[in-house]
Amino acid sequence: MSTGETARIALRSLVANKLRSLLTALGIIIGVAAVVALMAIGQGSQASITSTITANGANLLTVRSGSSNSGGVGGGVGSSQTLTTEDAEALADTNNVPDASLVSPEYNGNGQLVAGSLNTSAQIVGATPSYLEVHNASIATGDFITNENESSRASVVVLGANVATTLFPDGDAVGQSIRISGLKFTVVGVLASKGGSGFGSTDDGVIVPLSTAQRTLFGGRAISGGSALVSSIAIQAKDSESVDAALSEIQQTLRTQHNLAEDGSADDFSVINQQDQLDSLTSTTRTLTLFLGAIAAISLLVGGIGIMNIMLVSVRERTREIGLRKALGAREADILKQFMLEALTISLVGALIGLTAGLLIAFGVNISGLISAVPSASSALMAVGFAVAVGLGFGIAPARSAARLDPIDALRYE
Repeated sequence: MSTGETARIALRSLVANKLRSLLTALGIIIGVAAVVALMAIGQGSQASITSTITANGANLLTVRSGSSNSGGVGGGVGSSQTLTTEDAEALADTNNVPDASLVSPEYNGNGQLVAGSLNTSAQIVGATPSYLEVHNASIATGDFITNENESSRASVVVLGANVATTLFPDGDAVGQSIRISGLKFTVVGVLASKGGSGFGSTDDGVIVPLSTAQRTLFGGRAISGGSALVSSIAIQAKDSESVDAALSEIQQTLRTQHNLAEDGSADDFSVINQQDQLDSLTSTTRTLTLFLGAIAAISLLVGGIGIMNIMLVSVRERTREIGLRKALGAREADILKQFMLEALTISLVGALIGLTAGLLIAFGVNISGLISAVPSASSALMAVGFAVAVGLGFGIAPARSAARLDPIDALRYE
């Protein structure tokens, strides 16, 4: 019997039992949909993290108070502040750090912002004019902090895109007045949106002159022993090849500044390489994505077991049909081929339906705006391929059982 004729018999059998065929494929449908959707969400999270970190600036090194050995990345909340504006000035000296192109000292805090009847809480960053270029930010409307603002401790503020939308929904923020922790500030500009959140995103924060943050907004905390403290210092290396050299120069300069160079004391600061941070987070999200995909793939195995069980029942129900076909000349290979084609058809159709469902779920997740989902051709092909392989693998036992039936015993079966 030709393969084409065997295929037609297999398809007629499946069509004649539509509900059973659909229920048999249900496990495959759910499994493939789960794999595609979860892999898309994992890859979307990875892409979002990568985009947000790289948007903060190229070839970026960040110095924070506290040793990375004792305080984690950047020392963490509660670490004593050991960095000052004098440290930033030393790092900006090309004699000390010749491989750095720009230095941005920053003081971070939080405060309540009020504009008329509207209010919101936001991160407040005290910064100098170099902040804009170091962090690859740009102005949407108005101006950024100027050297004159910095030297005069001006009460001016630049709003992040989301903050501007919250406080001034009509869109005319520049020139307006707001209150930050009870103090009056004039809005001089609004930053262009970068998208994303966390990892230093500027959309949900505001920027004031560094001197204003240190001496006016956070004076009690930002001044120690006559020195103005900074929360962090962002340094942009000249190029990607200069990052390692700049990191070494930064460490040596700060050890000298903090009188640590001669006595061998541990660093009281940590230098974070943006690329190392990105690699670490990417590795973590990749592992999580694969873990989610592996969990979802278990449902494909369950679907394969369902195919095997339903087809074993089908063999039992069709014993007389199989006996009649064999009595009329069908070979064991023909019966084996028929049931394997049925298993292949069920798993393939189920995989395609599941793929469509998974892509729709990913699309719905993107529409919701809660998280990002990025479907990929590789994960889709992997899910469909694995589903077909599972269907064929679990279809072997029922197919062999059918092929080995004795035609005489099969025809006597009631």
